[in-house]
Amino acid sequence: MKVILLQDVKAQGKKGDLITVSDGYARNFLFPRKLAVEADKGALADLKNKEEARLYKIEQEKKQARELAEKLDTVQVRIKASAGSDGRFYGAVTSKEVAEQLAAQHGITVDRRKISMDPIKAFGSYTLEVRLYTDVVGNIHLLITG
Repeated sequence: MKVILLQDVKAQGKKGDLITVSDGYARNFLFPRKLAVEADKGALADLKNKEEARLYKIEQEKKQARELAEKLDTVQVRIKASAGSDGRFYGAVTSKEVAEQLAAQHGITVDRRKISMDPIKAFGSYTLEVRLYTDVVGNIHLLITG
């Protein structure tokens, strides 16, 4: 009997998989525990629609990430930092500060964990990598002044 799994089942498959199992196993174990449904026309059409919706959502997220990456390439974030007489910072510029200044100066919200950088302890101009999606990477141009 062909069934569609509603949850992950050990040694059988993952949620959404179409598998073939014995009739007794399906009727006595999978169906009573609501782990699977019979793979009839309606269930197969529903599975197909859910997969198409999932792919559409992923494509839309990628599109938004690409647009944000293009927007990030055109802006420059300026941060003022204070330093001692020897030119060393009292603290360091972190990804949290960069994300906050990006939101304050340009209205672009980026999660600080997506900005890959080491703490910066010197004045200058930097280009930081931002991982917006699995294969979409943007750049933030950062200028640290005194």
